[in-house]
Amino acid sequence: MMKRFAFDSRGARSERSTTCTDQVVGAILSGWRYDISGLSPAMRTDYEQHFTECSHCRRRQRVARTIDVLLISVSTLSIVAFLLAAVIIHRVELITHVGKVELHLYQAHAVAISLEAVAVTGLVLSTLLWVLVAVATPLPGFLGEMVQQHIPSDLRNRFTKAA
Repeated sequence: MMKRFAFDSRGARSERSTTCTDQVVGAILSGWRYDISGLSPAMRTDYEQHFTECSHCRRRQRVARTIDVLLISVSTLSIVAFLLAAVIIHRVELITHVGKVELHLYQAHAVAISLEAVAVTGLVLSTLLWVLVAVATPLPGFLGEMVQQHIPSDLRNRFTKAA
């Protein structure tokens, strides 16, 4: 096993593992992109134990979840930006429509429609990207598990009984 040395806040040297402590479990987890949220609680005990022991896999899981959150955040911001652009372009086009002469109106109107079409196309593509990211990543299960952990147990039991 390869070791890398790191320095903590006090300046003391500590060892940090750069490889997995259990190659078999690490290979299984990396194939799932370090996602165990879809497993039953009985099946995930060995994997959770491995995450507590192996800093390498814990770090890689954190990186995978960070990438997932960044992808969904960027696509959400893209949806908002294109939606805002489409609304603003539509409003500006309506305002310019009222005060222009016929000849100038037609040219301004054509530019506004084409920019609006670009904004709507960007909105549709961003929404499609958002759906693909949500389906392809284990983020919904991961976020659902995080929400369940933060809900008080009596409230959580009430929801599971109702379901």
